Amino acid sequence: PRCYYRADAQGPTQPLPAMIAGVTDLRGRTMGVHRTWLAPDGSDKAAIATPRRAMGHLLEHAVRFGGTDDVMAAGEGIETILSVRTVLPNLPMAAALSAAHLAAIAFPPRLRRLYIVRDTDPAGDRARDSLIARANAAGMEAIVLSPALGDFNEDLHAFGLDALRADLRCQLAPEDVSRFMMLSP
Repeated sequence: PRCYYRADAQGPTQPLPAMIAGVTDLRGRTMGVHRTWLAPDGSDKAAIATPRRAMGHLLEHAVRFGGTDDVMAAGEGIETILSVRTVLPNLPMAAALSAAHLAAIAFPPRLRRLYIVRDTDPAGDRARDSLIARANAAGMEAIVLSPALGDFNEDLHAFGLDALRADLRCQLAPEDVSRFMMLSP
């Protein structure tokens, strides 16, 4: 509820609510921290110059949700990944925090299928293409999950949970639907 924000090194600090996430490596060691300052009512990001900031060693690492075995999803933002996770709660996921970091994310050793949760913009296209090439070179299957709008968080807000579920169900490998998808509300 009170994470200090400072616009610049000389500015005053102000306490604001924030979402704070640990950035970890494949072994679970904390490598950095990501902060997203929120509006006081929690409805959106805070109305400040830079509502998102990260510190630490981020390259190759991610904010992780669930333990990875042979299948995982990776995307740029925490909100996007959490939106996808609302209908795929059993699928391990990683938020790399930017398109450049997504393109460089480290692969778990036993990974055989990577779902790429893409954002529909030029940076997202580059990250998608890089991950497909890296996954294929490592002998992994890469499946791209594409939103209707800019990202899956926008889709969830615009179309709702049932539409997001239907859209993602069509994009998953058939065997992963029953394994990872929440089929009822």
